[in-house]
Amino acid sequence: MNPSEAFAKELHRRRYSERTISTYVGCLERFLNYAGKDVNKITKKDVRLYLEKMSEDKKAGNTMNVTLMALKFYFEQILSRKMWVDIKYSKIPIKIQRYLTKEEIIKLIDSIKNLKHQLMICLMYSAGLRVSELINLKVKDLVLENCYGFVRKGKGNKDRVFVIAGNLVNGIKHLLKDENLNDENFLFISNRNKKYSVRSIQKIIKNSAKNSGIEDWKEIHPHTLRHSFATHLIENNYALTDVQASLGHKSPETSLIYAHSSGKMIGIKSPLETLKAA
Repeated sequence: MNPSEAFAKELHRRRYSERTISTYVGCLERFLNYAGKDVNKITKKDVRLYLEKMSEDKKAGNTMNVTLMALKFYFEQILSRKMWVDIKYSKIPIKIQRYLTKEEIIKLIDSIKNLKHQLMICLMYSAGLRVSELINLKVKDLVLENCYGFVRKGKGNKDRVFVIAGNLVNGIKHLLKDENLNDENFLFISNRNKKYSVRSIQKIIKNSAKNSGIEDWKEIHPHTLRHSFATHLIENNYALTDVQASLGHKSPETSLIYAHSSGKMIGIKSPLETLKAA
């Protein structure tokens, strides 16, 4: 078995996402092509020189960081060799994410005329869901009587709880009844009796943003709703740890970016429920 196959097999065994597997294997293959030697003969110096070359070639700090993590994982977890490399490289620049104000969220929602589409976008915003999490929701993942649900095998292959805005519960119940959905069904099914694609959700949001008259509508995409959810929680005076739990972030530092606008999971009230009063 060649290095790439062995690496991919182990990543699959540990249930890494297909995207991560593809990225890590690609990092390894590019490094081995650069090194031009058998993996058993590779040293820490080879890794350091490769990263230094990436820095000289003006590769982004994020790209270098992912490469280092991939190589470290391969050599330590597959070959059982310590591969710590102390190298300085540019840090990932902090970018303030585009988010919608509460007034813009109302405009976006009101511009969606298809009731099912509107419910999908409302739920996505109200719970801070990723688009992949939304389209993979199943009826059995919802606990409507207590206004929460579960994301199953989300990013990092982890489960987490999310809030369901109280003013969405009746709409979801009507959807379940009208479409005769059972526990094993996907919550949102297209007219072709299949779950929605990521592309479909992107198109719904892009068209809605355009029709809403929101400025810079071309910059709005599904993840914008997640950024907006987190920002509005902070504006509603929830703690950073609440935002961290709601988004499923591993560390509070990841959630710090949402503190740019203002300075107990089940206890959190979805910002969707306060929009009309804003």
